[in-house]
Amino acid sequence: MKRILSLLLAVVLAFPLIITQTGCAGKPEPVEKSSYYMDTICSITIYDMEDMGQENAEAVIDGAFALCAEYESLLSATREESDIYHINHAGGEPVECDPRTVEVIKMGIRYGELSDGRFDITVGKVTDLWDFHSETPQLPDEADVQEALSSVDYRQIAIDGNTVTMGNPQGKINLGGIGKGYVADRAGDYLKEQGVTSAIINFGGNIVAIGDKDGEAFRIGVEEPFSDQGEIVGVVAASDATVVTSGIYERCFEKDGKLYHHILDVKTGYPADTDVAGVTLMGDFGSSADCDAMSTICLMLGVEAGKEFIEHTRGVEAVFIDRDGKITKTSGADAFTEE
Repeated sequence: MKRILSLLLAVVLAFPLIITQTGCAGKPEPVEKSSYYMDTICSITIYDMEDMGQENAEAVIDGAFALCAEYESLLSATREESDIYHINHAGGEPVECDPRTVEVIKMGIRYGELSDGRFDITVGKVTDLWDFHSETPQLPDEADVQEALSSVDYRQIAIDGNTVTMGNPQGKINLGGIGKGYVADRAGDYLKEQGVTSAIINFGGNIVAIGDKDGEAFRIGVEEPFSDQGEIVGVVAASDATVVTSGIYERCFEKDGKLYHHILDVKTGYPADTDVAGVTLMGDFGSSADCDAMSTICLMLGVEAGKEFIEHTRGVEAVFIDRDGKITKTSGADAFTEE
């Protein structure tokens, strides 16, 4: 239990803070609930909706969490009933999947193409070698890493309708770099369909802002990497928008004086070695999955190449924090203000 509580606290502290006012006079109090899906704490806070009330808002949040559970049962690499688990254990045989699973896989393939293979959802066999939750983490055997790398290539995935086939029988899909953002997008859609006009969804660093707060944008704090006290380096103003933060400080351990983090380079099988400590992407409502994938790509590319990548991507801006604490923004990142 102590280990679980420590892990949950670490997850909470690793991601952006929401800096906003709670209820004002004459306004209903916000309704907030949290749960645990996709290996992270997921929280939803409703500030306003049609027929706002405690019971109504809680029912809507419960419906959104039910949706999370449904998607987790499709996209998880570890749950035996999921489409991804079936694909990964089919030995190269075709697997009939839910159309939503196929949609996420296609998005993953697209970002594999856009990143020249730096983002690769077939990295599953490599990620299986690393345990960043262990109380005594160990480095994987070099021979095992090299063997696992031989199964990594997003181009091996064949899709025919809703049937997915792995070209390499040893290949494994892991949607950790895009799935959480996709579910956040779907939760945002669901809340709007239920009449929610003002809310914050926070799925472990994937934040979706629905509407605004009393006519003003939500203020999303960007945390300083490796901060023990949750200090922030700046604030993102977000209205009907998505804000996604990724960093090498989220899940990591130190071994023999060297830091090992969970963003793995698909060329080496080891953590990406660039100057980026953290990156926050800002996009339109409904783009959390895209920002999820692109934040990983930026961590792979480094500050300068990552900035150039985002500058050529419509509708997305970025704030990079390098390992020395220097902040670099893309040219249109006006929503971010340094503190």
